[in-house]
Amino acid sequence: MFFSRSSCKLDTIETIIPNSLELMLKLETQKTIKNIENQFLKTNLPTLSIGDNVKIGVKIIEGNKERVQFYEGTIIAKKNSSISTTITVRKILQGIGVERVFLIHSPKIDSITVLRSSKVRRAKLYYLRNLRGKASRLKQTFK
Repeated sequence: MFFSRSSCKLDTIETIIPNSLELMLKLETQKTIKNIENQFLKTNLPTLSIGDNVKIGVKIIEGNKERVQFYEGTIIAKKNSSISTTITVRKILQGIGVERVFLIHSPKIDSITVLRSSKVRRAKLYYLRNLRGKASRLKQTFK
């Protein structure tokens, strides 16, 4: 296939300027989104790591009343992405494993308390799903 010189598209000043303007607008909107997100980030959070036993207070609205219900379990996964940082907490309830994903910067989260820390060598502890009883214990570390 042969191309003639007239069919080749060259980068001219007319094509470069709109592309750079689009890039500048994109960067500007990303900065404004970041500024808005920073207003809603919680600052009083403890340092959470994989393997920690945590107690999370979740605000629950029933009718016109609001109460705090606590959820206690082990953090098996953490996903960091500024305001949408999530943790997956697993607990055993009547012999059945229950996992729940929490947005840690959500206004529905009242409090997060680290009860104990554990020594782990994995980023995700999904293997705990297959373990039962004493086999699912993690080695505790003291700070």
